[in-house]
Amino acid sequence: MAQSSANVLIIDDEKSVCLTCSKILKAAGHRVEYVLSGVEGVRRAAERPYDIVLLDLKMPDMSGMEALEIIKRDRPETTVIIITGYATIQTSIEAVKKGAFNYVPKPFTPEELSVVVEMAMENRQVHSENEYLKKEISRLQKRINFLGRSKASQDIKQQILKIAPTDFTVTIYGESGTGKELIAQAIHENSQRSEKPFVAVDVSALTQSLVESELFGHVKGAFTGATRDRAGHFATARGGTLFLDEIANISLELQGKLLRALESQRIRPVGSELEQEVDVRIVTATNRDLYKLMEEGQFREDLYYRLNVIPITVPPLRDRTEDIPLLAEHFLKEAADAASPRCDSPRLKCFTTAAMAKLISYHWPGNVRELKNITERIVATVEGEVVGLEHLPPELTGRSPCAEELGLSEEPRTAKELISAKKRVRELAYGRLEEQFVCNALSRAGWNVTRAAELVGMQRTNFHGLMRKYNIRAGKKNQNKK
Repeated sequence: MAQSSANVLIIDDEKSVCLTCSKILKAAGHRVEYVLSGVEGVRRAAERPYDIVLLDLKMPDMSGMEALEIIKRDRPETTVIIITGYATIQTSIEAVKKGAFNYVPKPFTPEELSVVVEMAMENRQVHSENEYLKKEISRLQKRINFLGRSKASQDIKQQILKIAPTDFTVTIYGESGTGKELIAQAIHENSQRSEKPFVAVDVSALTQSLVESELFGHVKGAFTGATRDRAGHFATARGGTLFLDEIANISLELQGKLLRALESQRIRPVGSELEQEVDVRIVTATNRDLYKLMEEGQFREDLYYRLNVIPITVPPLRDRTEDIPLLAEHFLKEAADAASPRCDSPRLKCFTTAAMAKLISYHWPGNVRELKNITERIVATVEGEVVGLEHLPPELTGRSPCAEELGLSEEPRTAKELISAKKRVRELAYGRLEEQFVCNALSRAGWNVTRAAELVGMQRTNFHGLMRKYNIRAGKKNQNKK
């Protein structure tokens, strides 16, 4: 629907045209002013914001094209409609190229002018709404830190945008390290509670005796060590979002107290006889199957249905490999930026194709958290600007420190490979020992082969054979071998 009225400025050297347009537009409810000079019209348009300017193309003091350029430069949001008795295809195209919305040829009927102005108003409103939506989408996207271009990741982002404005309880399912807390934070930041606290609690990190006190708080003297009143996480998150990670780890007794708090929005600190009102949105997360735990009697059925209003499942990283390049590059840049002020060496910028292929093919048991940790380790240990296959840790490439130390390309995985590996290790060990034996003898003998053979009690031909085997040449002290 078009805007009901507009501020209109008419710029035309013919007063009769100005009066006619004013009458037509005022009858339609618009607020209209007019000037009889191009110079005066440009000045007026610069001083005040007009929604629409009706501009004559041919005026004695300034051409309409020149005025159009100045108005669109100073007030790009103003819609300009050309009115002219000299309209041609060429002039109208040129005017549109310079920023005019449309043109009306003289003479025109009231209906023709009204239609063009109405179209201009509708266009302004559509443009304004589009700009608002673009800014809003951009704002929302910037506040979702869950990176990924896979369909699964895009679906999760859409879920976040849909459920964030509500106050429903959310449970996020996924393996450890998949980014469940990032999703919870994105839900909070895109909600009406975003200006209030986001409090994250890892329930699995608390002993069962402390969970109740941590969640609900306690009063002085409630138990040994309670030397003062202490607010719990429910109170700290008042008005905001409380994220309870690993929710499956709380006891059945505490599950009942948590259920009561969710339903009544009231809590009772440990040791207190008074209840406190709380206003929090609950988001929980777990790497276990709550429904299965409920069937086994390890999780309360009423609490399960209270928490599982909106479930979100986060696939492991191995099931969304399309996300790995984006995540790896993001973590590399993030870690390199953090390290650059403390490091004089060139900053790492990218992965080679082979290195990225290895990242994509790895099974990532630690998910996104493992990828981030490995990337940070690479930044801390690798010099240069490019991460190659040789820079990746052994757990990704299949190499092991033990195998590398023994000179093996990989660790044996079968009995047959073990026998072969042991034979290879013996050969390598014997070879190193023989090679060092020959070099030491030559060194003691001043690199004289005959004297060296005599010193070790070997025939010269046999000793010389060992030298050939390891490509050791005599005649110059410390002669490089191999």
